[in-house]
Amino acid sequence: MTTRPDGDEAPAIDEEALLAEYEAEKPARRLTGWPLRVVQVLGTILTLYGLWWVFNPMPAQLYLPSFLGVGLTLTFLVYRGWGRPEGATTDNPHLLDWLVAVVALVPFAYILADWDSFFRRAVVPTDLDVVMGTLAILLVLEAARRTVGLVVPLVVVGFLAYAYFGPYFPGPFATSSFTWERLVGHNMMGTQGVFGVPMEVAATYIILFTLYGAVLTASGATRFFIDLSFAAFGQSGAGPGRTVTLAGFLLGTVSGSGVATTVTLGGVAWPLLRKAGYPQEHGGAVLAAAGIGAILSPPTLGAAAFIIAELLNVSYLQVLIWATIPTLLYYLGIILAVEMDARRYRTHAIDIDVRPAGALLLRFGYHFSSLVAIVVFMAMGLTPFRAVVYATALAFALSFLDRSAWMTPRRIGEALASGATGALSVIPVMAVAGIIVGVMTLTGLGLKLAGIIVALAGGSLVLTAIYSAVSVVLLGLAVPVTASFIISWVIIGPALQNVGVPAFAAAMFIFYYAVLSEVSPPTALSPFAASAITGGRPVRTMWLTWKYTLPAFLVPFVVVLSPQGVGLLLEGGAGTVLVAALASAAAVAALAVVTGAWLAGPAGWPERALFAVAAIALLVMAPLSLGIGALAGIAGIGVHLLRRRRKAADNQSKVNR
Repeated sequence: MTTRPDGDEAPAIDEEALLAEYEAEKPARRLTGWPLRVVQVLGTILTLYGLWWVFNPMPAQLYLPSFLGVGLTLTFLVYRGWGRPEGATTDNPHLLDWLVAVVALVPFAYILADWDSFFRRAVVPTDLDVVMGTLAILLVLEAARRTVGLVVPLVVVGFLAYAYFGPYFPGPFATSSFTWERLVGHNMMGTQGVFGVPMEVAATYIILFTLYGAVLTASGATRFFIDLSFAAFGQSGAGPGRTVTLAGFLLGTVSGSGVATTVTLGGVAWPLLRKAGYPQEHGGAVLAAAGIGAILSPPTLGAAAFIIAELLNVSYLQVLIWATIPTLLYYLGIILAVEMDARRYRTHAIDIDVRPAGALLLRFGYHFSSLVAIVVFMAMGLTPFRAVVYATALAFALSFLDRSAWMTPRRIGEALASGATGALSVIPVMAVAGIIVGVMTLTGLGLKLAGIIVALAGGSLVLTAIYSAVSVVLLGLAVPVTASFIISWVIIGPALQNVGVPAFAAAMFIFYYAVLSEVSPPTALSPFAASAITGGRPVRTMWLTWKYTLPAFLVPFVVVLSPQGVGLLLEGGAGTVLVAALASAAAVAALAVVTGAWLAGPAGWPERALFAVAAIALLVMAPLSLGIGALAGIAGIGVHLLRRRRKAADNQSKVNR
């Protein structure tokens, strides 16, 4: 069924091409012919290998090298190493790509040939170990360059250079000098480097959840979520914006990718927004803001959430619980911004050719079953790996309730291949991020930087939190969310814990600020993808997206600055949770007025200043500050109403004259 507004004359949007272009800085190829078949076969093998591991666990030293070897081979076939030549008739791999893809198997085959002895020689590697380890490092750096651009590999090289030339660095940054043999041994022959927690997450959580998303998409769930969102909100001016926001949330529970959600949603929703009266940049900002919520939305969240579970040694269900209220607050901020823009731009309702919401729920509501099943299975004590596999099987079985979405052998094969290819943009990043973590643990750089942050803050919790937030955001300007979180956790995590922040609160604080890389240059992938769909100016779209998302991203300060703040993570008892949720919701609303400049009508600086005071006071969440926040908010409403009444009186006076 179509979800485009009736009569819309918008040109067709190639969602797959946009997604391939914006999923990474170096776009994936559009393969055809037998190279496509090779990639599909290898992708299917890798996904089946991941499924087999769930029920037949093996040592990480055996599983991870074999998984990474095939993953890198696929990466070199799927992602270009250089720009597509002008006039080329195909986008298939060149001879050099095939050569590199084959070479990618060599060092990992060497590891697997005698994996037990290989990892035991980490401290005193042989010459051949060093050669193969060096080749593996070069391969993961090249794979990362192809998928996320040059910045991340350069950062990794910088860390390796720091470890090698440690004594030449000034003052507190000086460290011992580590030989190349030692660096290779630590990062390739142990569990602190390439085969550390990030790579383990990619080979377990990520591959399984991308398969789950592929099966849901193939079974018609994506189409149902969009149609339900379009049908859920009645005929109102704010309806189109609300629709996009709800659709972004529902799609995000499946994809866990901001760019994927933005592009999938934009292909069908931008004509709706444009016809309703949204300017290009504002429409793109709504799409991007709704899409970025995918990284925050249970039950999949983003890759960094899986890493939190592993680093803190807690269940993934616990991470989902921590994320619940912040996710709701995020979308509250978006909805309020949408309501304000609907009134500012006088957007209007759109007739949409879609079934009523009730009819859609009765016919296709079963698509929610597998989402609920993931949580239920984990609550029953199953590992997240088995939970998502069983949920995938459920989604597969339910596909047969819709004849047009049956999981035929062809669709099964495509879903299995997509499970692997969908993870390729993450696998190399996880591998090189492991090198960064390895260098930090070997040199102690993480603790040194954490100590510097605490020292600069003078031991102040407030200043440490501010410096930490700024540091994570600045790091996110150069690297994607997952890499930003991993690096920040090693540096910022200890700094926050040194001033009394619980580990879980520090992890979630860093996670939410790492997500800001999705709206910040040069990795503002979601806003740039949205601007490509709407035709708006990319930078303008990016800043508007920042405005939409800013209120909810100030909320994590509550988690680390106030003893009651952990209530936002559903910790500390029912009373603490209730106070934290209500105060934060009020603060988000106040911040939305500040950034949106709208209340009952256009809001001027006097009331916006009062609402800014209210928001800050509410976020502090001490008894006195809550009272100040409430009074400031009431004063802001009063000033706004008085200004409107005075303006109305002036207008009436002009009419009478």
